[in-house]
Amino acid sequence: MTHSPLRSQRRAAFSSGIALVLMALVAFFAQGYVYQSLIIENDPMTTYQNLMSHPTLFRFGIIGWGIIVGLDLIVAYGLYRVFKPLHVTFALLIGALRFVYTLILAFAVLRLVEAERLLDTSASARQMYETVTSFEAIWSFGLIVFGLHLIAIGWMAVRTRLIPRMIGVLLLLAGFSYTLVHVLYQFPAVEGMTAMLELFLMLPMFFGELAFAVWLIVKGRTIRMKKVTRQSEGDASPSS
Repeated sequence: MTHSPLRSQRRAAFSSGIALVLMALVAFFAQGYVYQSLIIENDPMTTYQNLMSHPTLFRFGIIGWGIIVGLDLIVAYGLYRVFKPLHVTFALLIGALRFVYTLILAFAVLRLVEAERLLDTSASARQMYETVTSFEAIWSFGLIVFGLHLIAIGWMAVRTRLIPRMIGVLLLLAGFSYTLVHVLYQFPAVEGMTAMLELFLMLPMFFGELAFAVWLIVKGRTIRMKKVTRQSEGDASPSS
């Protein structure tokens, strides 16, 4: 019979992986389709007209972001449970960073809710545009924390045998990419260069997260307790 802590760890890995995949699918709709099609950069009037013409689509996009926030909370707790048997301190760090990121994202989504409320008022196109685009500015700040979260997972992966080292390297690269890009986005003077850098780093950012999600779903269910119990709570070096 499967040992209870191990069974709990496997369930946490599987649920976290499923949540990550669902999150990617919902984000494709909420950000890739709704936000990108309605919000036109540096064009408040067209953005205003799009929002006034497609209020239902905009509201569905907000619902999508709400779902993403919920899934992120599942991932934050799930990853804490996955890494807790390996290293309690780093498990707390990984879970806490994801939780802080999720709080920032939730605050950003509230700006979209505020923009939706303005649809029924006499707000100007400029006010509407500034409200809805403040979502992206807040989210970008949150993605700095998200990058640090991926770096922490990647570090655990390359220092232990729980996760394949290649996935750990991809996560480290993705984490450094997120952090660098979104730190640079805080400086408008280099926004053009930052956008080009983000395009260049998009593949490692995407594949790092995808590989980790697939591992959680496929291999996470076959985690062997000996891979984690040989680690002392204060040592995350590879087990012998």
